[in-house]
Amino acid sequence: MSKSGWLGALALATITQLVPAAPATAQAWPQRPVSFIVPFPAGGGTDAFARPLAAQLEQQLGQRILIDNRGGAGGTVGASAASKAASDGYTFFIGAAHHAIAPALYPKLDYNIQTDFIPIGVIAQPPQVVVVHPGKVQAKTLAELIDFAKKNPDKLNYGSAGNGTTHHLAGELFKLTTKINLTHVPYRGAGPLMQDLVAGQVDLAFDGLGSSAAQISSGTLRALAVAAPKRASAFPDVPTAAEAGVPGYEVSTWYAMWAPKNTPPEIVAKMTAELQKALATPMVTEAWKKNGSEIPNLYGPAFGDFVKAEVARWGKVVAEANVKPD
Repeated sequence: MSKSGWLGALALATITQLVPAAPATAQAWPQRPVSFIVPFPAGGGTDAFARPLAAQLEQQLGQRILIDNRGGAGGTVGASAASKAASDGYTFFIGAAHHAIAPALYPKLDYNIQTDFIPIGVIAQPPQVVVVHPGKVQAKTLAELIDFAKKNPDKLNYGSAGNGTTHHLAGELFKLTTKINLTHVPYRGAGPLMQDLVAGQVDLAFDGLGSSAAQISSGTLRALAVAAPKRASAFPDVPTAAEAGVPGYEVSTWYAMWAPKNTPPEIVAKMTAELQKALATPMVTEAWKKNGSEIPNLYGPAFGDFVKAEVARWGKVVAEANVKPD
């Protein structure tokens, strides 16, 4: 090699060393299985939406998606674990409306849902539904339930997915609105709650329609009303709370995806795009329809603003109902 050629090669090698290598995240992602931390036991509402979504995303991404159920303390145990997960794009958090309630209920949380996570998007938004065990509760309508509760104070109990969950706050809001007394029985998730409700261990629940739809369809549970401004398309015979005599009682739950803070923006952008694509597929839209759920168009910063508003909204309900941790 000539002297000039040798010097040119040396200069090129030097420049190559000085230019930083492309980050790993710029390469094809994901290159290994991805984990979804679900902060409730299997069988609940969060799980009911997380698993079909994971199956669809597996097809799109070409990698396994593992569901990591970590229940406890109204979903805050799993949220805490997710907030401390590696920010490498291989762990995401599938949370719910409960996590907008938790800041008012647990002021000493070791994470902040607004600052320790990057909002990806809302997965589903089903309404709450008042469901009763037909063998334990004779009421066929919401008016009959309220009338019985007023004549028999504290005789009825309602189960929830845990203290501070939307199930719990929906029950407390119903008590405030109708001026009745019900005894709260908290569980460690909607799955265990549903098992006991179906078995008749508790009388009723203010459940997310997504986790009780199958039981309503089979007749195992009786739906008295949906807490929504319009009837659920999957259950057109179930009246709204307003139609059933409780105007203004509207409560919907929602399920969403976050990434731990500092997750590379290119991975956040890709997961956001893949989530939007998944939620538009026939498989997902049909499954969500059967669960009476809508798919809000809330992603990224818009979803972050929604969470901020929800934290403020539920904080007022917690204060007004004087809800305390168990």
